[in-house]
Amino acid sequence: MALMITDDCINCDVCEPECPNEAISMGPEIYEIDPNKCTECVGHFDEPQCQQVCPVACIPHDPARVESRETLMGRYRLLTAAKRAA
Repeated sequence: MALMITDDCINCDVCEPECPNEAISMGPEIYEIDPNKCTECVGHFDEPQCQQVCPVACIPHDPARVESRETLMGRYRLLTAAKRAA
């Protein structure tokens, strides 16, 4: 699953710089996660870094984006290949 940020977000700015895929950005009111860039840190870390640093625990799995570890790893490979090509 990709992750999502709930309305409990306090805009503390700690999650955005922790995301290795640059999937987190400021939305109209709170931070948001681009599900097309989120790999739950698969390929980079053992656990999602945004969840580790969030002081209010407002970053759960998105039930609308159920994805296997293999799917997340495939996305990681595509994203890292695109960064190398750029």
